[in-house]
Amino acid sequence: MEIRLSRTRLLLAVLATGLCCAQITAGNKVPLPDDGPRPVFRVEVVESMPPTFGVTTATTTGLHGKVYFIPELSFNLPNFKKLKPVGSLYTEYLNIPPRDFTEGFPGITNRFEWFAIDYTGKFWIEKPGKYQFALVSDDGSRLYIDNKCVVDNDGQHAALAQYGRAKLGEGLHDIRVSYFQGPRMSIALILAVMKPGEKDFVIFDMRRFRPPKGLMDSPAADSAKP
Repeated sequence: MEIRLSRTRLLLAVLATGLCCAQITAGNKVPLPDDGPRPVFRVEVVESMPPTFGVTTATTTGLHGKVYFIPELSFNLPNFKKLKPVGSLYTEYLNIPPRDFTEGFPGITNRFEWFAIDYTGKFWIEKPGKYQFALVSDDGSRLYIDNKCVVDNDGQHAALAQYGRAKLGEGLHDIRVSYFQGPRMSIALILAVMKPGEKDFVIFDMRRFRPPKGLMDSPAADSAKP
């Protein structure tokens, strides 16, 4: 089941002054902004894609996230090279709509603030062209494609969406999503993509970007394993 984040059919929460959210009901058209406050996508019910930062069961596809503890009062993403991971998570997608910290941190146990996750993986592009990405987070995050920063949503802030574009050719590509959670209160982490020729964002699901079966055992596909 593919979850579509239509700007005309789904409920949006628009960040207002960085402190509170005003709701825009389905049917209102919200243009993709070039600057200023960003709309925050929120999926009301996602039965086939439960919110999770990941599971501890290792997989050979999808995103591999390394978990780190960060110093209190951190205001930005850490330098991961200077930290030692305390665990690993695995997931096919990132879809945690804005939620209160009392609802729990899916996939993260005994830690509800001051942690960071650095996700990496490889995905296959079948249709070359310009891809648009939306990254929603609370607190900060960044999206890298082929070692280039495509979306910068860093900083300590409430749920906020930032956008970026990347021209991708057919073949295998590297992806990295860095995220950190500062103080308690609330969390969010959603990665969505708008494919060439389409008008809606969809959750970026690694299962829809796997290499063709004939390449699964190739050296290129093997390099995607965590």
